[in-house]
Amino acid sequence: MLTRSATAAALIAAGVALTPGTALAAPTPTPSPGAATVTKAGTSYLSATPVAAGQPVRVAASTGEYLYWSFPAAAGEIHEIAATVTLAQNRSGRSTWTVEVFDGLRRRQACTAGAQTPTADASVRTVDIGCTLRRVRPWAEPWSGDPLPGTYYVRLAVVDVPEPDLGLPIDVDLLVATIDDEGTSADDGRLEAALVPPTNAGAVLDAEPTAAPEGDGDDGWDLSLTGWLPEAGSRWIWTTFGGILAAVAGVVGFALTRRPATR
Repeated sequence: MLTRSATAAALIAAGVALTPGTALAAPTPTPSPGAATVTKAGTSYLSATPVAAGQPVRVAASTGEYLYWSFPAAAGEIHEIAATVTLAQNRSGRSTWTVEVFDGLRRRQACTAGAQTPTADASVRTVDIGCTLRRVRPWAEPWSGDPLPGTYYVRLAVVDVPEPDLGLPIDVDLLVATIDDEGTSADDGRLEAALVPPTNAGAVLDAEPTAAPEGDGDDGWDLSLTGWLPEAGSRWIWTTFGGILAAVAGVVGFALTRRPATR
């Protein structure tokens, strides 16, 4: 049985040029037997339609819409997203489509295989889009951006299309599958904390104020004269004293400048 490298070498020897768009593809994923078909898609992360691995999706939409789905991923799994978009016949030009995958923190995850951004000529009716994700790791450094267990989001959209073709009807067939990756081993370890730490609310203090002991007299009120007078350096004393001086100066000045009435 030939390995992938031996097959690629045989194709090169036969004169077949391998390009990124025509690389050896993984087997096309197939739906799980008896899985119910999903017939809707969300328009944002918050309204993304949940799907399970192996559950087929078939949605009628319009060119220019953003379509969102979500699926759960566990540690050690490798997921492949395969989509086929059936285009309208009366198109005016080429269109470029893309499928993107984001983790729970809205970080875009890289694709290791698949035609993630293919371009369809005006003469073709269907365009195939694919993305194979990296193995989900049980733990990772905070700065690494490696895929971790949690909810992932799939977004399918057109990124380049002639303006007259916006709004034309399309049919989307999509499938998220879990595939085996032979020759690699899972990581040892586990995720110590949640990817998004939970927010813990503070405790409410419901203790009543402690009553003053008997014999304290006036319950904390100082009825003596010194308790009501401000300190010697207080600004209230200087403000009051300044106000009195200003009033006296005003009266004296008025008296000096007042002219006697003449008859």
